Amino acid sequence: MHHPHSPALLSAPVGPQSPNHRDDVRTVQCLLQHQAATGAVVLPHGPLVRDGQFGPRTHAALTAFQQAALPHLPANGRADPASPTLTALCAVIPAEINLIHLELLYLNAPAGALATLGPALLATMRARDLTTPLRQAHFLAQVGHESGELRYREELADGRAYEGRADLGNTQPGDGPRFKGRGLIQLTGRANYAAYGRHLGRMEELLDQPQRVAEDPALCVDVASWFWTVRTLNALADRDDFPGITRRINGGTNGAADRLRLLRRARMLLGVA
Repeated sequence: MHHPHSPALLSAPVGPQSPNHRDDVRTVQCLLQHQAATGAVVLPHGPLVRDGQFGPRTHAALTAFQQAALPHLPANGRADPASPTLTALCAVIPAEINLIHLELLYLNAPAGALATLGPALLATMRARDLTTPLRQAHFLAQVGHESGELRYREELADGRAYEGRADLGNTQPGDGPRFKGRGLIQLTGRANYAAYGRHLGRMEELLDQPQRVAEDPALCVDVASWFWTVRTLNALADRDDFPGITRRINGGTNGAADRLRLLRRARMLLGVA
């Protein structure tokens, strides 16, 4: 079952003499791989590398798919936005959210990140009542921006900027670096680590080993949905309040353009009008 908005997943044509934007090519490569997994097409040269490069292997795979799925149309090895080819490719996207949606949303995720974090993301959304497409779209968009599409589990800065921040509970020497931001929505400051630890019944462990929030995939993901829940962001998502959610997470509007880009794509993937 494909969603009516799925054809908008491409910004421009993919194929010979086409713009072949990297994310568009990766989208087509991902869809072709999943079509092959269902048996709908045999990829002539085996599995594709989702590298965002339109080369002979992707061209051959797309042509083979057109021949198998659209035998009544010319097989030109090209997929245009809103074309029969793209609509047929998108038929592999299920109605209920699963790993395919995450792969198509986080096109820039590093190899292995989705395998490690994807199942935990789906599980934590179920556990925290992120069960409507609109809630899921807002949550995944914000997580995607905060983590650089799953590239970062902790902030790149060393945390010294947080030293002495009493508002974060950083009252002991070294608390700034020790309790710098970690998790897909970054948990920051001794007080917040303590609050999350109390929620888990593991406060002493997390205060002693705060790096575990980044190192443990389950914690890395769970802390994002915990933050979402304690900030009551489902209520804002139900109102489709993108600015309100962004301010509550970020304290301002940093990265708003990228957050909105991911939100629009998530909405298309999840069929949210």
